[in-house]
Amino acid sequence: MATIANRVRELREARGLSQGALAEAVGVTRQTIISLEKGGYVPSLLLAMSIAERFGMAVEDVFSKEEDAR
Repeated sequence: MATIANRVRELREARGLSQGALAEAVGVTRQTIISLEKGGYVPSLLLAMSIAERFGMAVEDVFSKEEDAR
């Protein structure tokens, strides 16, 4: 089964954004950003696009599909 990996924490920290500031910018709670960064939450396409847009990047540069090594 595949999972979704992301670079949200790396990109957020590189831009000096707090989890709360990113959450507010994309219209979710801070808890959603925390869960997303930990890999426990798969974002909707709309949320993934909003996050990528906030970073000025393509969705594929922020999120990637990882195959399970089974």
